[in-house]
Amino acid sequence: VELATGRVRGLEALVRWRHPRHGLMTPESFLPVAEESGLVVPLGMQVLEMACAQMRAWDAAGVPVGRVAVNLSARQLWDEDLAATITRVMESNGCQPHNLELEVTESVIMSSVDKGVEVLGRLRALGMEVSIDDFGTGYSSLFYLKKLPFTTLKIDKSFVDDIPGDDDSVNIVASIATLAHGLGKQVVVEGVETRAQLETVTSFGCEMVQGFYFEPPLTPDELHQLLAEGPAPFAHLLPPKE
Repeated sequence: VELATGRVRGLEALVRWRHPRHGLMTPESFLPVAEESGLVVPLGMQVLEMACAQMRAWDAAGVPVGRVAVNLSARQLWDEDLAATITRVMESNGCQPHNLELEVTESVIMSSVDKGVEVLGRLRALGMEVSIDDFGTGYSSLFYLKKLPFTTLKIDKSFVDDIPGDDDSVNIVASIATLAHGLGKQVVVEGVETRAQLETVTSFGCEMVQGFYFEPPLTPDELHQLLAEGPAPFAHLLPPKE
């Protein structure tokens, strides 16, 4: 959600598993096993394909979703065929590169920075947005950070949970926002759940936020209904402008 207007500027695709016995399961229940077994690669590809197909459906219905962010696992990111695979999926689903944002976690990208510079560079050259997710948890080297061709920093929810009451968390979020803006990057604050958190991150000049303060995760049909009301369904939830 764009803080200046309340407009929805993008969505994040979240994977869930409707288990026949255990019901709806969140990623924490199955992604670690998928990573270990290698099944995260076909799973990630299925998520990408479903996200692209859904983007096409929303576009055909005139629903203004902006771009959709899809998370990449470590195994996907280091696959030499990644760029070609993503291009093939987009073309087969009629998606435009600027409508797709690829998220990689800070810890994954810092595990092999030089290779990350090369991989992210190829993705950016195709016209896709690239964001570094969970920023602040992966011990980034500032020297390498300036080399990485990304567009957005997403500040991890763990720092947001304790603001505005915890001064250290407030200072960390403010410092990350200042750093990102100094590098010419956008900032998305994850996990905003309260009005006080929203007002605090707004004062730091952060451009966008996401979190339960606005909506919990929604199905495509629920999102369609929400966005059909207009492009700025959350304007009434924003702090008043000074």
